[in-house]
Amino acid sequence: MTNLYAPPRAAVRDIADPVAKTVLADRGTRLGANILDGLILAATVVVPLLVFGMVGAAARTPTNDPNAGGILFLGAVLALIGLGVWCWLTIRYIQQNGQSIAKKIVGIKVVRADGSRASFGRIFFLRNFVNALLGIIPFYGILDSLFIFGESRQCLHDKIADTIVVIA
Repeated sequence: MTNLYAPPRAAVRDIADPVAKTVLADRGTRLGANILDGLILAATVVVPLLVFGMVGAAARTPTNDPNAGGILFLGAVLALIGLGVWCWLTIRYIQQNGQSIAKKIVGIKVVRADGSRASFGRIFFLRNFVNALLGIIPFYGILDSLFIFGESRQCLHDKIADTIVVIA
């Protein structure tokens, strides 16, 4: 005889465990992506400032060329355009798949610790902004980086944001 007051029973087989599919990114790939992100930012923002700054300074020094100010202005404009492009690509990739430009290139992404998608706000504010604020503490950057050698491969900023970096 069946119990009319018993809870319903069903075999649910279509729910996948998101953690089972995640493979943590190795430490070297994460380091490489971090360095590559810095190089991309430097190439798009710092290089135009340096190149046009040096050219403008060289034009101004010996002959007092009146176009030197225009050359410096051009460098600043190109740096702002580079910063805008870098920001646009970074925001776009983070919103799409939790990746920075370099993370997309090397094939890794940021997700929540349970394997679910990490929101843009979590990545930007908790993982980056809070981490940048904590960066004023002496030796924090070194401590943050050393946490990656733990079993979970999470830096301190990953622990703050409850995120992990996995193979995309």
